[in-house]
Amino acid sequence: MPKVALITGITGQDGSYLTELLIGKGYVVHGLKRRSSSFNTERIERIDLHPRHPEAHLFLHYGDLSDMGSLVHLLRQVQPDEVYNLGAQSHVRVSFDVPGYTADVTGLGAVRIMEAIRIAEVDCRVYQASSSEMFGAAPPPQNEFTPFHPRSPYGCAKVFAYWSAVNYREAWKMHVSNGILFNHESPRRGENFVTRKITRAVARIEAGIQDKLYLGNLDAVRDWGYAPEYVEAMWLMLQQPQPDDFVIATGEPRTVREFVVAAFDQVGLDWEQYVDTDPAYLRPSEVDSLIGDPSKARQKLGWTPKTLFPDLVRIMVDADRQLLEDERMGRLVRMDR
Repeated sequence: MPKVALITGITGQDGSYLTELLIGKGYVVHGLKRRSSSFNTERIERIDLHPRHPEAHLFLHYGDLSDMGSLVHLLRQVQPDEVYNLGAQSHVRVSFDVPGYTADVTGLGAVRIMEAIRIAEVDCRVYQASSSEMFGAAPPPQNEFTPFHPRSPYGCAKVFAYWSAVNYREAWKMHVSNGILFNHESPRRGENFVTRKITRAVARIEAGIQDKLYLGNLDAVRDWGYAPEYVEAMWLMLQQPQPDDFVIATGEPRTVREFVVAAFDQVGLDWEQYVDTDPAYLRPSEVDSLIGDPSKARQKLGWTPKTLFPDLVRIMVDADRQLLEDERMGRLVRMDR
């Protein structure tokens, strides 16, 4: 029998890449999606066969991390071998505007999925999506022993979820692992995240349909990797005999300014002619530098990043240029990278 996985947040960037990875390994994948008045499954459309199709390996279910009853019912129905909790309100700047909602979905949502697993008595392994934002003001480089000092409601919620996962591991002997992932990007990144905002603007400015790009703190330092490689680390964590917590990162520090320069260089444009800063995009409390130390993941999981900064920027800019060209030509647009 094939392994069965349940993914919350399946329609997001990481959820779509993880789905493809698991199906490629022969899994049957079930995904939790929220009800929406518009379609939000474009990232997984290429593999979303009708449930009664003989080759279907992906099944989507309506549900929400705020509704424990639906989670218990789904777990009893699906009986997964592995659960990946990727669902969250994941935009850091937005978390300052909706702190209560962020705490409920990102923090308490993790507790609900773990408690639902316990109540449903499902014997499975659990991946909890933790975040480098938990480190916040802690000096870099950050590893598994670095004290948390979150600087946003999102970071605070992730810290709560992290320690809840540890508690379920220790109190109930659940196989729960935290993946502390640093920034990871791709052409499937949401358009309101800074890297995708930059690469999309570069394509539009090159095409003459956008004049300016407005950003916040250009001096913020981040550790950027390639999302398809980071979901492989998630899977590797759940293949270990004992649960554990791992930092997943490249260890390479880059500023937002460097990302901007590299993206505009990709199309031969001078970024200073097109980029302005806007205080509206600044966080009330800024995180200056997040640089991960992935030594433990390299030693215990055998995981190392392969796509580094220059190639990541090139992949994202080229994808947004192609996306714009497809839209202008009226071609069917699919996020295939």
